[in-house]
Amino acid sequence: MQLPPYPKSSILYILFLYFSYQSVLFRENFYSAMKIRTIKLREVHKSDNGESSFCSLLWDHSGQHIVTASSSDNSICIHDALLPSNAPKILRNHREGVTALAISPNSTCLASGSVDHSVKLYKFPGGDFETNITRFTLPLRALSFNKSGTMLAAAGDDEGIKLVNTVDGTIARVLKGHKGSVTSLAFDPKGEYLASLDSVGTIIFWELQSGNTIHVLKGLAPNNGSDISVMNILGWSPDGEMLAVPGLKNDVVMYDRDTAEKLFSLRGDHSEPICFLSWSPNGKYMATSGVDRQVLIWDVDKKQDIERQKFNDCISCMSWKPHGNALAVIDVTGKYGLWESAVPSSMRSPTEDIPSLRSSGFVLFDNEEEPGSSGSLSDLNEDSHGESEPPSRKRLRKQSIYDNDWEEDITDELESTRKVESRKKPSNGHKNDLNNVKKGVKNTIATAGPKMQEAFQPGATPAQPGKRHFLCYNMLGNITTMAHDGYSHIEIDFHDTSTGPRVPAMTDYFGFTMAALNENGSVFANPGKGEKNMSTLMYRPFSTWANNSEWSMRFEDEEVRALALGSDWIAAVTSLHFLRIFTEGGLQRYVLSLDGPVVAAVGFKNELAVVTHSSPSLPSDDQMLEFRVFNIHNGTQSLRGRLPLTPGSCLTWFGFSEEGLLSSFDSKGVLRVFTNQFGGSWMPLFSSNKLNKEGENYWVVGLNANKLFCIVCKFPESFPQATSKPVLTLLDLSFPLASSDLGADSLENEFMMDNMHLCQTQKRIEEMVAAGHYDTSLDDKAFNLEASLDRCILRLIASCCNGDKLVRATELVKLLSLEKSVKGAIKLVTALKLPNLAERFNDILEERLSSETDRKTALPQMTSHCDAIAKTANVIDKSFTAPESSKTSNKASSQTQALSTSSLFTKKGAVEEPLEYKDEKLEETRTTKSEKAVDVKSKSKDAKEVKTVEETKKIKAVDQLTFNRPSNPFAKSSSKQENTSLFDSLKNMKKADIKGKT
Repeated sequence: MQLPPYPKSSILYILFLYFSYQSVLFRENFYSAMKIRTIKLREVHKSDNGESSFCSLLWDHSGQHIVTASSSDNSICIHDALLPSNAPKILRNHREGVTALAISPNSTCLASGSVDHSVKLYKFPGGDFETNITRFTLPLRALSFNKSGTMLAAAGDDEGIKLVNTVDGTIARVLKGHKGSVTSLAFDPKGEYLASLDSVGTIIFWELQSGNTIHVLKGLAPNNGSDISVMNILGWSPDGEMLAVPGLKNDVVMYDRDTAEKLFSLRGDHSEPICFLSWSPNGKYMATSGVDRQVLIWDVDKKQDIERQKFNDCISCMSWKPHGNALAVIDVTGKYGLWESAVPSSMRSPTEDIPSLRSSGFVLFDNEEEPGSSGSLSDLNEDSHGESEPPSRKRLRKQSIYDNDWEEDITDELESTRKVESRKKPSNGHKNDLNNVKKGVKNTIATAGPKMQEAFQPGATPAQPGKRHFLCYNMLGNITTMAHDGYSHIEIDFHDTSTGPRVPAMTDYFGFTMAALNENGSVFANPGKGEKNMSTLMYRPFSTWANNSEWSMRFEDEEVRALALGSDWIAAVTSLHFLRIFTEGGLQRYVLSLDGPVVAAVGFKNELAVVTHSSPSLPSDDQMLEFRVFNIHNGTQSLRGRLPLTPGSCLTWFGFSEEGLLSSFDSKGVLRVFTNQFGGSWMPLFSSNKLNKEGENYWVVGLNANKLFCIVCKFPESFPQATSKPVLTLLDLSFPLASSDLGADSLENEFMMDNMHLCQTQKRIEEMVAAGHYDTSLDDKAFNLEASLDRCILRLIASCCNGDKLVRATELVKLLSLEKSVKGAIKLVTALKLPNLAERFNDILEERLSSETDRKTALPQMTSHCDAIAKTANVIDKSFTAPESSKTSNKASSQTQALSTSSLFTKKGAVEEPLEYKDEKLEETRTTKSEKAVDVKSKSKDAKEVKTVEETKKIKAVDQLTFNRPSNPFAKSSSKQENTSLFDSLKNMKKADIKGKT
């Protein structure tokens, strides 16, 4: 402004100054009003009774989503930044208001803290809940991921800062030093320090490697007292050289990263304390909001504000857009909006020349781009001192220079902390740069592709600091452990205390993390520890005749990943893909190599089932798993195949049913059981989606033929707590059937279940006969199942007739097993006045009876041959078989007759009597037909009568041999002998005797 040519004391000069000042005020008020009108805020979180609350906001690193939350609302909103008009995705996993948000560097994981004391992790941007990674005793206030995403810092009103390992949820370290609520946390972008700020204005610099405090600055930030709508905040510059903290003079103070000395301050037109600050992506600009409801944009290099905006309420949180010139803001009432062109277009963009700092590229939950492929992660070729080789060639060259194994635990922040020296410290120069590139390349390669499921122990729950958790929980009992200082306290309890042994508690100095339990004993294992990475396996029997029967094994540079127990053996699967089998006494019996990383292992009597990865996961996150079943006593592999899972799910439980059927349960709530049907197939017998109960998770314990035993966990909890005894819930097994037009889903499910159980029972009978061990009760069970199945089919036929599904009714009558059941179906359709259907049913019955009679007619001649050979065999037996063998032979022969049953409608005695399936006229007709067929070759009436009686008896005896089972009681269980008949066996015996005489 040019001054007028008037004397400074003249009235005209004074008037000129006055009107000039009014003009400036008018322009400022006008532009301020214009800016308020241009930024429209939308309400996304409602505050309680209109009171102010602390609201959080952040961008994901791709700039496609904005996440908002409020301390007065238990919901988290994920907004589509590209389509703001779309409704946000809402997550309601917390019970109370959400006070803190953080997102991993690659935008695959979202963390939230709440007034309910919990910290939760979600997949991002999908929003699927993953886990409660830690809990506090008081509300949470601050969260922050480190640059690699392997560690999450969390703090709140209880003053301690927890460093949580995001891979397995363990607490790496607890930092204590604050005297007030910790309101802000920030990891140094260079990976050396963590800065924290509390409500009373104390700033602490923590060294991550040692966990020690290196600088404590007291009383340098405002004291917010009990006002929770605004909180002290701090932030590292993107290059990691400065730490910005609100000052006591309504300003922002910059502190040096190494010396914590004050460098300079930003002081402008804020009339009240600053409550939030945010660095631009390139570090050239900073946005600050104050209690005075202003937001100022600063040029940090020039130390002056270049833009400002006035709002109706205090802005509690801000976040710069990762790509572009925009600033997202949210106020204390839960309204958020976007300030476009926050930096004047005439100046450099806030995303231009972003400082590059290398990251390990660790991927949480999902497969993302490798480091250097997005603007938020650096290229591995940077800071390589002019080298332009591709990463793979550099890695090979550095491997020849540094001959080490590069074995480092990516889940341990203390090992993965990068040693990037600052300008204030002496630098190791080229060596550190090479090490950083080496780590970046290694971690990038290690995490390429979708994440493969880690090994787990069925019936175990995650470790929780300061709480008891389950090492094992099954149908027999449970094993719990609770960590103390330097040791753990392990207890074993049985559900049925009257039959289970009393096992004394155990003090664990090994740090066991997995266990297995059966009626004979328990086995424990721990991960590798110490310099030699030793893993320990220990077995404790419950009862023994000898002293010192407990034993242990140690593995060097080999870690136990899964455990299983059988009748008299112990199995352990290790990180080297070794399957190690031990006897109950500790003898190392077998060592096998598996094809891939183990997922789970379980045992039942003589059988061991192991699940492994058959190949890397698909891009759709589908796990590629394979199962194998070993018979330990026989040294054989009885089953092998792919393990089916619901798309996008993982395996959460694996085991045997009480009847010994292999079963699995996935994270989508589907239970599958392996049966012998269709050459061996997995049948889905339960689906949680069919229950239509939202907010419930099912933690499986076991199952029997009809029920699933589980513990119902209320969402978002996915596993039970061991502090109190969980309550078992029994759920009915049922196929996930489609909605039928018949409206008889329950009957169809009963039909399929009975049919499956019948097939399993028949298979069991065949196996026992082949092994020479047979229990006649199985025959009774099979008959009862057939009768139950027929009753169910009859009810289905009635439903089909009522629903005019006559073709389906005809299909069903063909599935009936018993003759009386078919007659009952004929009576049923006759009563329903369906004569055509009754005629069809009668034709089916006559066709069955005719085919059965024809089959029997062809048997007498074969029977006479069998009798002749049997006499020859008896003569042979007398010449070389002891009397005891003869008794055994007779006993086995009678056993074979006892095992027999006839197909279709020819069951006699015990089969027909329970259901009163006798028809004298029909029996006389069938006997007459049989007599006529036998008497074709008779020459006299007397001979005819005698032969009729004899042949009728032989028909019954031979008919018993036609049942589809191995009929030779002398044959051993082998693949070559399973199909041999009694006739062939006797013939071979005769040949052998003739050869011996010659």
